[in-house]
Amino acid sequence: MKKTIYLFLSIMLLSLYGCIRSDDNIVEVTNPTPVSTKKGSVSGKVMAKNGIKPIGGALVFTFDSQNKIYRTFSNAAGDFTLEAPEGQRTIHIQTGDGSNFRSEFTINVPKSDNVVAPLNVTKLNQVANMAYVKGSYDEIEDIVTGLGYLVTEIDYNDLKVMSTLSQYDVIFLNCGSRGQSHSGTSTPNNDTEIYDNLATFVSNGGSLYASDWDVAYLLGGNNNTPACNTAGGFIPDALMCSTSTGSATTYTNCAVSNVNLANALGFNTLDIQYDLGSWQKVINYDAAFWEVLVQRNNEALMLRTNKFHSTGAPAMPVGNSANSGWITICHDDNGTPVTLTINQNALQAHLGHGDSVGSCTGVSTSGNIYYTTFHNHATGNIGNTAPILQYVILNL
Repeated sequence: MKKTIYLFLSIMLLSLYGCIRSDDNIVEVTNPTPVSTKKGSVSGKVMAKNGIKPIGGALVFTFDSQNKIYRTFSNAAGDFTLEAPEGQRTIHIQTGDGSNFRSEFTINVPKSDNVVAPLNVTKLNQVANMAYVKGSYDEIEDIVTGLGYLVTEIDYNDLKVMSTLSQYDVIFLNCGSRGQSHSGTSTPNNDTEIYDNLATFVSNGGSLYASDWDVAYLLGGNNNTPACNTAGGFIPDALMCSTSTGSATTYTNCAVSNVNLANALGFNTLDIQYDLGSWQKVINYDAAFWEVLVQRNNEALMLRTNKFHSTGAPAMPVGNSANSGWITICHDDNGTPVTLTINQNALQAHLGHGDSVGSCTGVSTSGNIYYTTFHNHATGNIGNTAPILQYVILNL
């Protein structure tokens, strides 16, 4: 009997010991120590494709394994230094939202040290299909090709064919392109299909640049827009009024009122020569729709928007970027939204990080519209407006 009792007690003690040992092995960590990321840096110079023009205001970025972004901007001389996690990293360079101009390269980032990226990998590549309509006073195509990029000439009648427009990501409307020698008609305001096509183009992600008299594509009119509330155009009259009441003059001490543009240019004031007897003055505009980039006192001289969308426009693919396997997203950088264009293969990881599809500002499906009262005229000296127009080209 005693043996049975001893055996029973032994079994109980062993069971209790086993439970105690099991409990002793449980380790609960309530405040884990974060693993610090070892970092280095990458420096370089962002250049246009021609290898001559430095590009200011380009976003340079990379990610760690948790999709945390490391980012910086190139200065007016094109120089950048990016802090980045050590190891093999893909470095991205983009202007605008990255859908039209972007590059990427892989480099080994050393721990606690800097590596210099070679110039041949920091050139900004064109991925957009771009077109221009020839004008009488403007030659934006010369600036595009001078940077080393490609642009295709289309004519006024091509604007009537949506299947032609949809091949392009960016269209430049040169001042004077609505004159009879280019349009073939004295009443281009009657060509309402052009307005409809441009509205569809922008609503589906295409971007436009128009200068001076070619505001008529936006607001209506024949050669130009003579008065507020002129019939035609595709932008509602309440959003902007422009009249052809400017006279030949030089505006001094104009302000570059957009901080990012000023940083990219390296200056924040300039003189602008208006050497034609009549040019389009912006009389008023909706500040919730348009952003003023350059102004003289309270007069807007250069504006942009990415908030236009026509509810009646059919959804359709536009341009090369629509089929490139890349997608524009709004990335969350610790509460700061950053618009990026990334490879579609990385989309799910970014969505899991809390990012969303589309631009962080404006209408997510819409492209940009830039309008300048000044232009790259064929016979005059455009001075400091040249780098501004270069910025426009790369940020459409």
